[in-house]
Amino acid sequence: MTQTNNRLFDEIGRLMNDAAGAAQGVKREVDTVVRTQAEKFLRDLDLVKREEFDVVKDMVRLAREENEALKTRIAALEAKLAAPTAVPPSL
Repeated sequence: MTQTNNRLFDEIGRLMNDAAGAAQGVKREVDTVVRTQAEKFLRDLDLVKREEFDVVKDMVRLAREENEALKTRIAALEAKLAAPTAVPPSL
């Protein structure tokens, strides 16, 4: 009877190991499918890559700086044009 119980426990242990291995295989398969679907979803969203975003961000910053410099220059030129011009004294 003891030998029968040991064999039964061995079979149950082997069955549990096989079930755990199958569960890990299913988990890997589900992870692969989920990862593939997520990558497809993100690719379909047509998102901008970080490098491209940073380049455009720098371009915008430079354009703003140039715009501010041009505003200052225009204001100075307008002030110069609005200033009364001195008429040379007549002799």
